[in-house]
Amino acid sequence: MKVFFILTLLIINVVGLKAQPIAIGSVAPDFSLKNYDGTTVSLSDYANEKGVMVIFSCNPCPIVKAYEDRMIALHHEFAPQGYPVVFINPNDAIQQPADAVDKIKERATEKNYPFPYLIDADQTVYPSYGATRTPELFLLKNEGDGRFTVAYTGTVDDNYQDASAVTVPFASNAIRALLAGNTPDPATTKAIGCGIKAKKIM
Repeated sequence: MKVFFILTLLIINVVGLKAQPIAIGSVAPDFSLKNYDGTTVSLSDYANEKGVMVIFSCNPCPIVKAYEDRMIALHHEFAPQGYPVVFINPNDAIQQPADAVDKIKERATEKNYPFPYLIDADQTVYPSYGATRTPELFLLKNEGDGRFTVAYTGTVDDNYQDASAVTVPFASNAIRALLAGNTPDPATTKAIGCGIKAKKIM
């Protein structure tokens, strides 16, 4: 019984570790995913940018909807400065029909997304980043040698309910720190959002 209890604790700890966002300073995993318009987008496509804001997002989550316009605004503000946004939808469409490909295309068109909205159909990308929620933001810095490293992970700001009441714009501050040659502080915050819907293992 004691051995079983210890093994159970170890399993819980391992699962918890796997659920953690990728460590700050780590090399960001590459990806090559289908965009809602049928094109393929890879992390390497951003080799000429200073970095990328990879945001795991979805259609139905109310917190995504609360942040949606702010995430679009992040792209409009910082893409011209070298930090564009890329949305990745990690949800299994069977578990979450609102994230079917046609619904993803519909949402991107309706909101006139100025960035790609990629589909992690095989659900291999989000676990490599340690993402667990939507929205969850990973700010990547281009090291100039073919590598992107993780500079910030977490949420957009400190008030998803009311954009006018935000006191700390975490993502904006992190990008401005990088643009100034500094390290984001804080480099991690807690992502607030809906749990990612994984495929059921038969």
